[in-house]
Amino acid sequence: MIYNNIIYFLAVAFVISVSTAPDQTWLSPWLGVPLFALLLFAFSLFAKKLFSPDRVISSQQYFAAEKKASLLATALYITSFFTCDLKYYTQPLSWDNTWPTLTNLFSLLLFFVFLTLMWLRALPRYQRIFHSSVSRLDFVCNNIRTNLTIILPWLILSFFFDLLNTVPVTGMKNWLNGIWAELFVFVAFLVLLIILFPPLILRLWGCRPMEPGPLRESIERFFRRQNFSAKIFYWPLFEGRIVTAGVMGIVARYRYLLLTPALLSALEQEELEAVLAHEIGHVKHYHLVLYLFLFFGFSLLADAIFVPLYLFFLNTDWFYQVLGWSRTSIDTLLNIFVAASIFVLMLLYFRFLFGYFIRNFERQADLHVFTAQKTAFPLIRSFEKIVAMSGNIRDKKNWHHFGIGERIDFLEKCGHDPKYIHLHNWKVYGSLAAYFFLISIGTWSLHHLDTKKLSEQSQTRYAKVRFEEKIEQDPGNSQWLKLLGDVMLERGKERAALHAYEKAIQSLPVSPELMNNLAWLLLTAEDHSLRDSVRALVLARSAARLSEQGYILDTFATALWANKRIEEAVAMTRKAAAIDQENIAYYQERLDTFQQEAWEGDILRPE
Repeated sequence: MIYNNIIYFLAVAFVISVSTAPDQTWLSPWLGVPLFALLLFAFSLFAKKLFSPDRVISSQQYFAAEKKASLLATALYITSFFTCDLKYYTQPLSWDNTWPTLTNLFSLLLFFVFLTLMWLRALPRYQRIFHSSVSRLDFVCNNIRTNLTIILPWLILSFFFDLLNTVPVTGMKNWLNGIWAELFVFVAFLVLLIILFPPLILRLWGCRPMEPGPLRESIERFFRRQNFSAKIFYWPLFEGRIVTAGVMGIVARYRYLLLTPALLSALEQEELEAVLAHEIGHVKHYHLVLYLFLFFGFSLLADAIFVPLYLFFLNTDWFYQVLGWSRTSIDTLLNIFVAASIFVLMLLYFRFLFGYFIRNFERQADLHVFTAQKTAFPLIRSFEKIVAMSGNIRDKKNWHHFGIGERIDFLEKCGHDPKYIHLHNWKVYGSLAAYFFLISIGTWSLHHLDTKKLSEQSQTRYAKVRFEEKIEQDPGNSQWLKLLGDVMLERGKERAALHAYEKAIQSLPVSPELMNNLAWLLLTAEDHSLRDSVRALVLARSAARLSEQGYILDTFATALWANKRIEEAVAMTRKAAAIDQENIAYYQERLDTFQQEAWEGDILRPE
């Protein structure tokens, strides 16, 4: 259950983190809020059907229904998050973006609304199957506490970064956006997990220390034989009715072994020691540390692919086709596309790559029984009991564990021929070496990807669409058209610039800067079919009458020269030089050009 929930919460946290609050909602509040309420209602009805008495009659079916409902809750939440612009409504809670973690927290609470509806629908079947009398409030709170531990590191680190952003130290914000901040986050996360997180989990889960007595003494004796130490706690997962165990904590002083009461009552001493050997195997093979590096690897990969993804979408025609069809802003659609791509990458990474390592780490931990007990039979017997108590799940497989039948078969195989133990260990070590090599090479290559050409192209198309959005939002303001023309001209998109200037001058015919820029384009366009010296002269003369600035008079002089009025062009250039004396050298070059070259039609030719 917890492994699946990690994927769901990772997906939700990612969507919340990368999204930005829009300036205005896609749907009006009168439509968005009722739509969100309707999705909640529909999900509640679906969850009721999933947990109906005719569908769920065993613990196995209960967990299967919970998995389906959780997956649907995640999908509906993400859909409503973008469709209903949920972050638009939670953004004001950030205190003018000073504490964005508060926005993320309240956005996360909306996801818990979906989960709460699921738990309330599941409670009657849970009470019947597990013979429980837990109240609604306690059942929901217990589930919230269990799942909160998954998301808590993200919230704590986000809050920590918000706190650093408020520190009045020069350059702090620039540093947080720099390359070393990623390493800092990882180190902070590691320290958090080592020291603070395990005790916090114990409190959230309601774990209590195992009391002194024969059971605890026997476990501690086994620990001493294995040169291992950990504090022993009861784990009340599902009120302690689940047969399972776990270990957490990297440093021995902060390491905790968790055992459910159902496990302790089901297993004999030798079988219990086999399960303990499995948990010790995780520690001995540094699986807890490796999990951190696998999480950090995805962070590096996502960071490296972020900019190339942006440039990719900005340089694809179908992106702009979707933009025109959706009628949304380019920034919103771009964020959705990039977020969706990284989201898919995240699902694939954790479902397949991370899942591959989890499965093989579990198998490696199983094999530690050969070191601790010299035989796998006690562990095999404990597996058989778990199968019998859990509804015959021997052949059931999932993404994070090999099936219990597969684990038993492999233990028996290794018992007959120990070489398979060493082969599996080398398989894990080789896979880790290949992983670290590929992640290093991949992230380095993405960071050093030559994106200059793509960046130049994307900036032009992006700027054009952004200005077109401003023009559509404020059609009476021709200044946006002028700015669009300026940007297109600067980027060498002369026909687009001419089109923008033409539309702008229709609504603002007495702007000297606009007339000057259009005249200059008509005189100097590399596409000679766009040149028009006669109209350029009319525009330049009108601009010069309204504003006698050096650059405007220079355009007027160029228009005179293009119309073979050389003496007037020279006189106008000298007048421009007298006004703009800081650029005397430039105007001298213009004088030499006017006196030595002739402008015939649309072609410049030496005399």
